[in-house]
Amino acid sequence: MQEYVGNCGACGASIYCKEGFLNGIVSEDKTLVCYDCSEERDERAEEA
Repeated sequence: MQEYVGNCGACGASIYCKEGFLNGIVSEDKTLVCYDCSEERDERAEEA
């Protein structure tokens, strides 16, 4: 089962809840972020 949850706050991609698991993360400011954008954010944070 797949249920639409919202859009990524960074790129606008659709985020779904699949089989009870969120297909993304909720950031500290309570916005949804897809996994691709969250990985990019983590990589930039490690470089800084």
